[in-house]
Amino acid sequence: MNRQPGSEPLYLKLYKKLVSDISEGLYRSGEKLPSKRVISDNTGLSLVTVEHALELLADEGYVVSKERSGCYVSFSPGQYGLPSSQPLPDRSRTGILNAPERIEPAFSPMKAEDLPSRSFPFTAWAKTVRQILTERERKIFEKSHNRGHAELRNALSEFLARSRQIKCSPEDIIIGAGSEYLYVRLIQLLGRDRIYAVESPSYEMISKVYTAENVDFEMLKIGSGGILSRELASTKASVLHVTPYRSFPSGATAQVGKRMEYIKWAAAEGRYIIEDDVESEFSVLSKKYDPLFTLSSSDNVIYMNSFSVTLSPALRIAYMVLPEKLSEEYRARLDFYSCPVPTFEQLVLARFIRSGEFERYINRVRREKRSALRQSERSSRGSR
Repeated sequence: MNRQPGSEPLYLKLYKKLVSDISEGLYRSGEKLPSKRVISDNTGLSLVTVEHALELLADEGYVVSKERSGCYVSFSPGQYGLPSSQPLPDRSRTGILNAPERIEPAFSPMKAEDLPSRSFPFTAWAKTVRQILTERERKIFEKSHNRGHAELRNALSEFLARSRQIKCSPEDIIIGAGSEYLYVRLIQLLGRDRIYAVESPSYEMISKVYTAENVDFEMLKIGSGGILSRELASTKASVLHVTPYRSFPSGATAQVGKRMEYIKWAAAEGRYIIEDDVESEFSVLSKKYDPLFTLSSSDNVIYMNSFSVTLSPALRIAYMVLPEKLSEEYRARLDFYSCPVPTFEQLVLARFIRSGEFERYINRVRREKRSALRQSERSSRGSR
């Protein structure tokens, strides 16, 4: 496909145009989209380009593809407003809104025997370590900024813009020694007088931190597509702590309809979402899921991720991106806390990201996962 360097691929432009049409109600829930041939004729794009765009729509949950029938819209913006008096039906189990979706293979990089551990780019990491030691010498012992070293926060800001379409200032990024450290800072920032909502089941450290910090929290049951709508509608919490990409240990992934439901819930005054985007870098889908941070326009989503998962449990580096208002409040109230991550480790990671080694590693793991998934699908077909 001919295009200028740095320009957006045509399939992605078509995908965004169809998302806009569906979101604005030009195509309603349950309605069939024009055929691939018709879209191709109307846009002048190749069938391959159209097919790729429709695959992305299906991955995100905007449409459901039916064999020999076509693509049907499975998302309607008006269906995700949470009523105050009665819970919504459980859409994670029934109806076209939750038709079969693309399933990620069973995989957790937190286990030493899994793919990322075997694929860890040790040679590139060791080279980066030597470079920083040679170039920075005694500067590696200097104290970093309290929110984290500027070089790492700048590298993260650029990486998030490229990989997750998250546009944020380095000033809004906070570096911490693991997610648990940042959970505590968020409790201090948002307040202990709130009720927090957590997925059930979920990563056990989340509830352990809330218990240790003596804050009230509710456990909201999840189905295959995220928190059950009736649970979300009835909670008294004002902070929702979720892992939309793939909840651990259930493996549940919140597609676009459920993510929009979370955002609608958080539209009420004084509500916030803590979005743990852990492990999303390893998605096998051709287009990664849009994070809540980019979908929301309310400036009330806190984005979190951790290199303890993507690289190694021994690397205790996590980060969060605060919305502008909370970022200002953090600077006013909590900026006195020193960053607990050594300057040397931050400089190595910053160079590792900016050199492109981190993204090459991520892409290699994704290819390995896709290969494992294809092999699993072939084995499944062969056993029938």
